[in-house]
Amino acid sequence: MHTPHLYLNAVREVLTHLEQTQLANIQAAADIVAQALTHGGTVNCSEVGHGIHWDFINRAGGLLAIQPFAHSFSVNNPVPECRRGQPQPGAENRDLELIRFAVRNSPLRAGDVMVVSSVSGRNRGPVELALACRDHGLKVIGLTAMAYTLKVSSLHPSGKRLFEAVDVVIDCGAPYGDAAVDVPGYEHKCIPVSGLGQLVSGWMIWGLVMEKMAAAGNAASVYISHNREGGPAFNDRMKAQYQKRGY
Repeated sequence: MHTPHLYLNAVREVLTHLEQTQLANIQAAADIVAQALTHGGTVNCSEVGHGIHWDFINRAGGLLAIQPFAHSFSVNNPVPECRRGQPQPGAENRDLELIRFAVRNSPLRAGDVMVVSSVSGRNRGPVELALACRDHGLKVIGLTAMAYTLKVSSLHPSGKRLFEAVDVVIDCGAPYGDAAVDVPGYEHKCIPVSGLGQLVSGWMIWGLVMEKMAAAGNAASVYISHNREGGPAFNDRMKAQYQKRGY
């Protein structure tokens, strides 16, 4: 069997995994999001690891309410070469402090929702963002790969992995190491599947949110393709509705 067929088989395994094991977690995540939107909260999505979190944002058929969350910090302070690379006291946790600073000084409020991702679940930034958001009163949905994260140790000072720092965990179904296909001639497996698992599980959540809100008489604002006839005018109406209602 050639590599394209092997990859399609790996993709099917991810989809089967989501269908057979993650529907309850996806339901719980959708409940959190629908609850937040209908009670004045916001839904925020940080970078989705190796997936593309912008796939959830400003997309045809997607919720207007999903907004990106990112932060940056820079200092312009040139130093001579002899000073470069010297250790700075307290620098080891400065990245975590900046994440806390960003959460505290953002418009995020208790009752909002944050989506955080780390395929391995071990990295400092996603874990800190999840912990900071929960300390701030947010509900946090975590996208990770349980087969991967259970085999690694955390790099965060707390010792927690992402699944231990969130309210709801979605297992994207990627294997240990993420790569899923045995390609002849290579020592280790090739071709990752985590991005696909994250995107599919995310759209399952957002679709269920749409369904729940419509059933409750609170149909959410949803984009259509901007390139359809009438698309721009429709989306302008949806944008105005979202700005007025928050969903």
